[in-house]
Order: sequence, then C-alpha cells, then structure tokens
Amino acid sequence: MTRVLVIDDEPQIVRALVINLKARHYEVDAAHDGATALQLAAARHPDVVVLDLGLPDMDGVEVIRGLRGWTRVPILVLSARHSSDEKVEALDAGADDYVTKPFGMDELLARLRAAVRRAEPVPGGEDEVVVDTPEFTVDLAAKKVNRGGRDVRLTPTEWHLLEVLVRNTGRLVSQKQLLQEVWGPSYGTETNYLRVYMAQLRRKLEADPAHPRHFITEPGMGYRFEK
Repeated sequence: MTRVLVIDDEPQIVRALVINLKARHYEVDAAHDGATALQLAAARHPDVVVLDLGLPDMDGVEVIRGLRGWTRVPILVLSARHSSDEKVEALDAGADDYVTKPFGMDELLARLRAAVRRAEPVPGGEDEVVVDTPEFTVDLAAKKVNRGGRDVRLTPTEWHLLEVLVRNTGRLVSQKQLLQEVWGPSYGTETNYLRVYMAQLRRKLEADPAHPRHFITEPGMGYRFEK
C-alpha cells in the first residue's frame, strides 16, 4: 500500500484528507507541525508527502529542505499562498507539485497519483542505456547521474525531466510535451515549473549554468538536450 504523510495544521483539512485517502486504500500518517512531520518522515518513510506551507513552528519550505537533505520522496504542496514567487520558492526547494487552497479533492488525488507514478521505476530493457557527456554520465537503468565521480542527488521530478530530455537527445521537446510527460495530461500551461526545474538541472549538472551547453532553451518553444 502507498503510504502518505499529510502535514497540515488545519484539523478539518487533515480529517478530510485522511478519510478520502483511506477510502482509496492509502496508508496515512498525519502531522500538525514541521518538527513532528520530519520525525514521522524519518520513522515511517512515506511514499509521498502532502504539505501545507503555513505551519505553526516553521515554514513549509524549511520542511521541504529538511526532507530533501536525505530523501527523494515526492512532495505535493497544498497551500493558500497563490503568488508565483511563493510557488517558485517551494518548487525550487524541491517540491514536485503545488495545489492552491481551496482545492478539489479529485484534482488533489489525481496529482498525488501522478507524483507517485513519477517516483516509480520505469520497467523494460530499454532503460539499459548510459549517456556520457564531458561533465556527467546518466545511467537510465539505475536512475543515477554521476558527475566528477560522485552521484548527483536528483528529486523524482528532476530525474523524470532529465530522462525525457535524454531520451530525445538532439531533438526539441515542446513545453507542452514536457509538462504532460513529467507532470501529467492535465498540465500544459504551467511553464514556470519548467523554468524552475531546468534551472535546478543546470545548477546541478552544467559546468556553467548561466551558459548551458547541454540543456538548451528554445525560447517560446521548448528545450533540447545535447551531449
């Protein structure tokens, strides 16, 4: 069973999420503050985290950073904060998706399922591919990236984005295609997600992130990976 960690200080939202998730055969743990959430995550190893940013003891972005220090678990932010800057800050810290309150339960559950799918290994022999560049190596079978002899820690979403681009080496991948392949079919206009995640990949993998050699932007169209 998929284990979900719900982190929110609003009892009615926690109760609604727990009821709906358990009805769909998820195992659910709940925390009402950041410190408890980090302890629960370490003890219970959830498969996905649903996180409110407005917690009583710390900002949710701090919780994201705390989790990203040791785990790649998908993180779905659920927050009343609507500004683009706040969404980008959460995504930049390592969140995988962002849903604003008030929210529809069906949409939230669909995004949660998509986040879990992105973290699952892709079956099939075609994954036995290693792509070498002068700066780093991508092992599609092992879902690993090595740079300078050391493994690079990527979140599930960063990995999925990298995987789509690498499998289309040299070809332009449109913004819409990337959004739908990485986040799901209901996505197509959230181009700020792509900007944030491409910046993260460049920071982690490019020798000079400000002048990328491998992750190329085609303005207004999409992105291309070059070896």
